[in-house]
Amino acid sequence: MVSLGGAQSSPPQPSPPGEGEANATALEQELKAFGRSLHIRHVDAGSCNGCESELQALLNPFYNLHRLGIFFTPSPRFADLLLVTGPVTAAMREPLLRTYDAMPQPRWVMAAGTCATGGGTNGGGYACHQGLDGMLPVDVWLPGCPPNPAALIEALLLLLQRRPQQVHGGVHDAHRAGQGAPT
Repeated sequence: MVSLGGAQSSPPQPSPPGEGEANATALEQELKAFGRSLHIRHVDAGSCNGCESELQALLNPFYNLHRLGIFFTPSPRFADLLLVTGPVTAAMREPLLRTYDAMPQPRWVMAAGTCATGGGTNGGGYACHQGLDGMLPVDVWLPGCPPNPAALIEALLLLLQRRPQQVHGGVHDAHRAGQGAPT
């Protein structure tokens, strides 16, 4: 590993034997397989394209998702995360399930946007499901219509355990501690 100055830096020291292993959950074990990068396969399952415009913004120079080691991939065979937007129309149900089945293990699923998390305004009708609930095992639920790029990055970093969870039960930790609203 080389630092910005070009000098060699020492590799991270392993934790004492048994300490980290004893507390590791199944998700933490899966995270080790991913290392520091994440490859996302996005499926638009019938959205209005509001979420897609926010996802596209992740690739611009301001948000620059690639600097975090997070990339979109065109093939589910190389994807770690299936990111789904839209309420899942009847026509998109089968392609969505096939995409999920084509992904290698371990794999994650993220429901992004109000439609994917609960059906939105069109969910539950004759042509749309109520989002992903009961269809796929969802690891991350990200509501919002649409969720902005900063919220998407926050959710991805939380998934990768590169950022601590700060909202529990809908209340920010700083607010719960009596420090007022977060800035």
